[in-house]
Amino acid sequence: MRGDAANLDDLDRLFDTVKREKGKIDVLYASAGTGEAVPLGKITEQHFDATFGVNTRGTLFTVQKALPLFNDGGSIFMTGSVASVKGFPGYGAYSASKAALRSFARTWLNELKGRNIRVNVLSPGPIATPMQDQVPTEEGKRMFESLIPRGKMGRPEEIAAVALFLASDDSSFVNGVELSVDGGFSAI
Repeated sequence: MRGDAANLDDLDRLFDTVKREKGKIDVLYASAGTGEAVPLGKITEQHFDATFGVNTRGTLFTVQKALPLFNDGGSIFMTGSVASVKGFPGYGAYSASKAALRSFARTWLNELKGRNIRVNVLSPGPIATPMQDQVPTEEGKRMFESLIPRGKMGRPEEIAAVALFLASDDSSFVNGVELSVDGGFSAI
């Protein structure tokens, strides 16, 4: 089902459909995200509102609207970004919008502990996706890869494997963490 995570009517339609077709939710992966480079001094209200609207507001209301359908003992996780800890020039609004998710996870796990619902953040580093094709030059791509200890970007399958772990009972004692899946990119 297509929708905009920042549009509350779209979220209502989504969760009405989930309720009608599935009844309950065990796992929620809130993975909306958008961002573009706009340096301090050039950030507009529109840029800020669009970035925080999807990344932060959209995530909050996705989780909040899912809660009435959520089974106790389930798992909620969100897509953060290692940009929230790296300080990339031009990505202040994006980085801050993703850093807010870490705070959400820590607050919500406390609010949901009576229901035994885990809340975590999966924060990818540079991943070889069509989005990476927006990096303007091959030199820019090589620069990113040089910052990753293994020397190459991650693959979508590597993110999916960690998402499956966070969704499973294998992660039953993982709660309130921001798990960087970045090949060591954020560690050095």
